[in-house]
Amino acid sequence: MASNPPGKCCAKGNFHEGTPVGTHKELFGLPTYVVGDSTSRIIVILTDVYGNKFNNVLLIADELAKAGGYKVLIPDILKNDPVTPVADLQKWLPNHTAEITAPIVDSFLSKVKQELQPEFLGGIAYCFGAKYAVQNLSESGSLDAAAIAHPSFVTIEEVKAIKRPLLISAAETDPIFTPELRHHSEDELAKLGVRYQVDLFSGVAHGFAVRGDIKDPVVRYAKEKALSDQLCFFDSVQALKSNL
Repeated sequence: MASNPPGKCCAKGNFHEGTPVGTHKELFGLPTYVVGDSTSRIIVILTDVYGNKFNNVLLIADELAKAGGYKVLIPDILKNDPVTPVADLQKWLPNHTAEITAPIVDSFLSKVKQELQPEFLGGIAYCFGAKYAVQNLSESGSLDAAAIAHPSFVTIEEVKAIKRPLLISAAETDPIFTPELRHHSEDELAKLGVRYQVDLFSGVAHGFAVRGDIKDPVVRYAKEKALSDQLCFFDSVQALKSNL
């Protein structure tokens, strides 16, 4: 494995206050949060187990649209079955295996690419969603680049199949994406000849980029820096692509 399966830390989090400005609507067969006006630059967020109605991720989408000028889409990849703070994650996971979730993600991304025809299609993924972002960086995948934070369930075989740029935002304390698994992933990425970036944030734990306690200035910094890095990374990928 490049990262372990989700654990108890994946179902813990803090609520971020704010009023989202986008809308929820049906898009390509999935209930989807939509924000931003761009037709040429699109980001799809693949969520963690809290799903696409979790206020924190909606506020992130709003910031990506505002600061980066993207259209941001957050499809429901959990079949309207997000985890709640009191849920038993181990009972939840069998209903959300890779065999169930990958076709949902792949179909949505393929339709975004084929029907909306953006010049750039990026993916941002947290924890549970990271596996499917990585899969879509393969030769047959739909994403032009991806940025993942504190990933879970990613296999080394999926890392080895990557053909397009990847940014990883990692936490110092993370039983899912451990230092050993992070180093293994880095070793494999270095062999691929693709562009990659790995950022390690001290003083934070798994989930910091979307579910961290932003009253803690260290966590707030890491969360905001991860988002800033994602925007810079995608902008740089597009700039390099346009110069080829």
